[in-house]
Amino acid sequence: MKSNLPALSLGLLLATLTAAPSALAEPIADFYRGKTVNVLIGVGVGGEYDIQARLVARHIGKHIPGNPTVVSQNMTGAGGLRMTNYLYGVAAKDGTYIGMIANAFPALQTAGIQGVQFDAAKLQWIGTIAPVVETIATWHSTGVKSIEDVRKRETVIGASARGAITFFYPALMNELLGTKFKIVTGYTGGNQINLAMERGEVEARNNTWSSWKATKAAWLKDKLITVIAQAGPKAPDLDAPSVEGMARNPEDRQLIELVMSGTQLGRPLATNAAPPERVAALRAAFAATMKDPEFLAEAQKLNFEVDPVQGEAMQRIVEKVLATPKLVAARAKGLLE
Repeated sequence: MKSNLPALSLGLLLATLTAAPSALAEPIADFYRGKTVNVLIGVGVGGEYDIQARLVARHIGKHIPGNPTVVSQNMTGAGGLRMTNYLYGVAAKDGTYIGMIANAFPALQTAGIQGVQFDAAKLQWIGTIAPVVETIATWHSTGVKSIEDVRKRETVIGASARGAITFFYPALMNELLGTKFKIVTGYTGGNQINLAMERGEVEARNNTWSSWKATKAAWLKDKLITVIAQAGPKAPDLDAPSVEGMARNPEDRQLIELVMSGTQLGRPLATNAAPPERVAALRAAFAATMKDPEFLAEAQKLNFEVDPVQGEAMQRIVEKVLATPKLVAARAKGLLE
């Protein structure tokens, strides 16, 4: 009688291999099932950080094994530092907390800024919808239409806090380009600065090009604002000079590139020291979300370009920023603190 053991063994092996991915995913699904994943946002409601974080939160849950509930929560303070410090040092390190991190924070850490209580290299970066182009825009009634105009007269610009890009972008231009921005801090987010512009409290603000198009398309159409400078990847549909291109020498350009390094990170999502398999699951869920037809349709409706940078690539960008030469970092400190 011919034995059928080899056939049975081969069948068992094939069945095991086929089931392996599902079996590996089951502990992740078992953990997340019935749980809540908290998406923390370090700035106020209504700005690009807030809108993008909530956009991802609405779709990522269906791509996380176990399909947890995903809840967005604003935690303002110190330009987002309060939230990031909380995420890093206090929040549960189990994969149930994600933060929408201010993209300048790795540069702040590199420069040794007081108040940074996290190590950006130890944050687990999840992904970003797209890199950003940072701009400075002025209100139409000011008569300020160019960098040269701001060199001639004091221009009041709104900001959230020292250490936030709304502060250090105009501060960088003051130091290197001779502009005369008077920086007024204390606004909780971009929406509040927009209202201040409308009321005449401030005359200018920093914002990303994608945010202007997503949140204030009518302002652009009606020419209520003029973009006088851009930084980061040059926008093909924006006619404004590049801050990097205006650098007077290689040393100044290196400084600008450090200070504006966050443009490469866009509006980045990260978690803390969660178990590696859950970090991998969150990264995979983000990647799947970026291809989700429902997410893409909503992003298009909001005028957001989707050109994602995945977590592993972001981790390398952060490591490069943290490896900036000490002399350049020291020079940046005065601008970033």
